Amino acid sequence: MIFDVSNTVQSKSKILASIEKVGPYWGVISNAGITKDNAFPSLSEDDWKSVIDVDLNGFFNVVQPCIMPMISLKNGGRIIALSSVSGICGNRGQANYSAAKAGLIGAVKSLAIELAKRKITANCIAPGLIETEMVQINELAMKMAMEAIPLRRMGKPKEVAALASFLMSSEASYITRQVISINGGMV
Repeated sequence: MIFDVSNTVQSKSKILASIEKVGPYWGVISNAGITKDNAFPSLSEDDWKSVIDVDLNGFFNVVQPCIMPMISLKNGGRIIALSSVSGICGNRGQANYSAAKAGLIGAVKSLAIELAKRKITANCIAPGLIETEMVQINELAMKMAMEAIPLRRMGKPKEVAALASFLMSSEASYITRQVISINGGMV
């Protein structure tokens, strides 16, 4: 299933069609994210809005249509949102990205309270530098970043996936309303 998470109508339509076909989802991971980095005075309106639309509004557009069907299962469930270290402490040139990722943290914490009585957990994973196509920084910036990371390396996607897998498991049924950082000790 492919759709634009920033498009509310398209997202809801595709997700509800999938739920109609396969049944309610027991777990949902919202991990869409883009960056359009620039110093705040130089950010264009499009740079601001497009990052907020994908990174924050995309969470609403994906998770909201899943909630009532998930509740109808009466079997608990899991919701995970991928935030970022930038959402916890901010980052130069990423006011738009940091705002969106911090917004996810607030949304997930509120959702965790709302859904707790249904045994549905909601948590954020906040990665630092992870070896993905999204990381495109020059040599000097990389050197500075490595100095800020006690483990002196970038994380691997499989390490983030392992954390997500654990949070989706039954062993994580008492973990909710948390922001779990995976950043080599950066923050």
